[in-house]
Amino acid sequence: METGNNTKISIFLLGLSEEPQLQSFIFGFFLSMYLLTIFGNLFIILAVSSDSRLHTPMYFFLCNLSLVDICFTSTIIPKMLLNIHTQSKVIMYEHCITQIYFFVLFAVLDMFLLTVMAYDRFVAICHPLHYMVIMNPRLCGLLVLVSWILSALNALLESLMILRLSFCTDLVIPHFFCEVNRMIQLACSDTFVNNMVMYIAALLLGGGPFICILYSYSKIVSSIRRISSAQGKYKAFSTCASHLSVVLLFYCTILGVYLSSAATHSSQSSAIASVMYTVVTPMLNPFIYSLRNKDIKRALKRFFVKEITKGQLS
Repeated sequence: METGNNTKISIFLLGLSEEPQLQSFIFGFFLSMYLLTIFGNLFIILAVSSDSRLHTPMYFFLCNLSLVDICFTSTIIPKMLLNIHTQSKVIMYEHCITQIYFFVLFAVLDMFLLTVMAYDRFVAICHPLHYMVIMNPRLCGLLVLVSWILSALNALLESLMILRLSFCTDLVIPHFFCEVNRMIQLACSDTFVNNMVMYIAALLLGGGPFICILYSYSKIVSSIRRISSAQGKYKAFSTCASHLSVVLLFYCTILGVYLSSAATHSSQSSAIASVMYTVVTPMLNPFIYSLRNKDIKRALKRFFVKEITKGQLS
């Protein structure tokens, strides 16, 4: 067993396919999705920041979610595209650990922000008269800050746990990014503690937020059912529809990844399934929010009209 400096180890990411004729298609496909993700989420941030009428807790959290989605995909896709362009599969050990840190950070932060947004909708529908008092700027800022701190600490712990492992040779990972579970499986040293930390973190930081979201929506559904008019019920539910769609998309794709990998035992199938929550979900989020949200569409329209008018006057 090699117990020396692990930073000398080279790691090979096999990607989604080793077929040479598919590389150009994969590059174009992922570049297109990455650009859609960047611009789609930037438009959300632009719309909210440019319109004072959208400076509310709900849109404050949405801006943070859009920022995290941009960072989440930027942790993975640029390196993948670079490897395809240069026809290289190598990622250095220290770069792999860095990618693991930021991947875990933004994945967990996504879950926390979705939970905070569920709480915001719970307060808005179940306690509408006290909404502005409860969801004051100080609490909103504190919720986001705590989410960042907990996510950063967890990512640091996961990364340090990988650093304590020893690896025998250069590593071949049948994936398009460095994943905690893959690295643990390839280690030569004892991985019991790593597995325990990984599963406990997944239970607490993955399952915990999901339970909180389910609880919030159970209360929301109860409140909506007590509304007498059909129009009132529709209006109350429409404020939650976009967020609920994003939650279902995010958690269902993650669940699908692990169920598919457990059922097929295929690393290639797991890598392809991972595309759903690492690339597709962040790309679809801004479309879900903008297509179902008249306020966002109006804000974007006003912004572009204003910019076009400025350009014509100058």
